[in-house]
Amino acid sequence: MDTVALQIVRTNGNDGSISNERVTAGNGGGQAHRIPDATERDGLLSEQITGSNWETQPSGHAAEIQRNQGNTHGSRKSSSVCRIKEELNEVIFWRVRLWMIIVFIFLLILAVIVISLALCSALHEDADEKFDAALFKVPRNFSGSFRLPNQVFTEELLTLSSNETQTLAADLQKKLADLYRSSPALKRYFSEAKIYAFRNGSVITEYQLTFLMPEEQQDELRNFTLSREMVYNVFRQFLYDQESDKSEPMYIDPVSLNMV
Repeated sequence: MDTVALQIVRTNGNDGSISNERVTAGNGGGQAHRIPDATERDGLLSEQITGSNWETQPSGHAAEIQRNQGNTHGSRKSSSVCRIKEELNEVIFWRVRLWMIIVFIFLLILAVIVISLALCSALHEDADEKFDAALFKVPRNFSGSFRLPNQVFTEELLTLSSNETQTLAADLQKKLADLYRSSPALKRYFSEAKIYAFRNGSVITEYQLTFLMPEEQQDELRNFTLSREMVYNVFRQFLYDQESDKSEPMYIDPVSLNMV
């Protein structure tokens, strides 16, 4: 029986690759069997697996690395949350924890803001409200007329003592008083409004307005704040701004307003 000898022959091909050959010696003569070497391309292919849709997928080793990275990121995030919780639950003194101190500081700041706003609103004083009404003694009167287009004139309106006259006069006096008491410029000087007559013409109403001035400022007030133009314009603007329906019984025709 012949001895079989194996010999690995290394040859270089034209392409620079290295191949292995196994030579078998025997009775039948030697025959070389080539064992192709693994090329660089084969190494690259071994790292990839082709999917059913010819999509390149990572090999098992690469997928494991990605999973490990995801687990590491998740563990880091979880550890950060746990660390924050531990810091917030840290006991500062006795049974007081850090989160309790933070909440207390926040509530304290909020309380300081609310108290400051309350004090500012309580201590604020309007300069126009600070005056001595006892010094307002000098009267200034204005009189005039206006028309009530939605009133029907009756004989009773000619008598000031009749119920109809007194009721209508009281309603109009209140309307004029509210008008001037809502005026920022004139409310401190206004004293009263009086209706003293009704005449035919739908119903023409005659009125009188009384203002009181301090003696030391009367000349200035007569020329500016309590001038006829100022008092008249406040009245007229009110009539144009009135939101009531023009069919309302107490509606005053702005065009009919007169004042002297």
